Amino acid sequence: MKENRGNTLACTYPVLIPALLAALLLGCGDSSQSMLGDFYVTNVASAYGEAKHVIEAALADNDPVARVNAIEVVGTTGRVDLMPKVQRLVQDQYAPVRFAAALAVGDLQYSPAQRSLSPLLKDQDSNVIVAASYAMGRLGAVEYYQVVRQAAQSKDETVRGNAVFLLGKIGDKGLLNVLKSVQEDTDSSDRVRFQALEARARLGDEEVLQRLWAIVYSAYADDRVLGIRAIGALGTPRAREILVTKLDDAVLEARLAAAEQLGKLGDRTGEPQVLEVFEKNLAAGPDTQAGERINVFAALAIGQIRTPALTKYLPPLLKNESKYVRIAAAKAVFQCNMR
Repeated sequence: MKENRGNTLACTYPVLIPALLAALLLGCGDSSQSMLGDFYVTNVASAYGEAKHVIEAALADNDPVARVNAIEVVGTTGRVDLMPKVQRLVQDQYAPVRFAAALAVGDLQYSPAQRSLSPLLKDQDSNVIVAASYAMGRLGAVEYYQVVRQAAQSKDETVRGNAVFLLGKIGDKGLLNVLKSVQEDTDSSDRVRFQALEARARLGDEEVLQRLWAIVYSAYADDRVLGIRAIGALGTPRAREILVTKLDDAVLEARLAAAEQLGKLGDRTGEPQVLEVFEKNLAAGPDTQAGERINVFAALAIGQIRTPALTKYLPPLLKNESKYVRIAAAKAVFQCNMR
């Protein structure tokens, strides 16, 4: 069985910690729980401080991939206090970093950065123009959404895929026809068609379930993970049932992705799959890249499930030798303060 083909469905710019993928304060977990046991009492403050330090360091890292990851964490966890640092990155020399920074400005509707977006509307990279237009729309200038819509017809596959990704985030079900058109266009690549499916799932279109089902059971592990995340975005009862079946997937990363998505839906059924990573030391071994990937997936799942049995593993993950694991763990620490 072919298990991996390098995220062939994934687009270049919309990065989500592995797509990237990167939470222990009062209010974490069930509302009936005021504390997370001894771990919460003794370590939450230091874990939170360490998480913030990790993200601040990553925002200033020489590695553009680390910067993109850190920006994604700020944008998806609502860390407005870190947005001034993100705002400076709209002028970064690397287009994916500018793209991610503009996306975060839009997602958080961070109005202090609106003037900083103006140069991006004429950026040399069309992907950045699309992200800046999305951000302007989110800040109230909704006429800029038309730029995103038009970009969905671009001949450039990366631009088209990113535009479709952003259309799914706008939240307007009136865009479903545009997304269906892109998906059915024979000129669209596999990855663009997948982005259209995921965008439709974000907009609650249950018609995509059948096709996502096929991706979730693909022979390729990376495609299965992407399908699992799209199923999670749909979030229907049937989608949840499918996610539960993937807790038995032969590939660990797929099991962890399913556990993460179930956690996002308020279902902690996947806790045992995450626990076994640590109890059986599954990230250890000679393949350091595989171990890094497993730890990142585990950290992201912890950020959604948030039980005391799992959150106790975040402090050591925050000190992992891999900066990408540290960023994922920092995201998990921040996420526990979001509900």
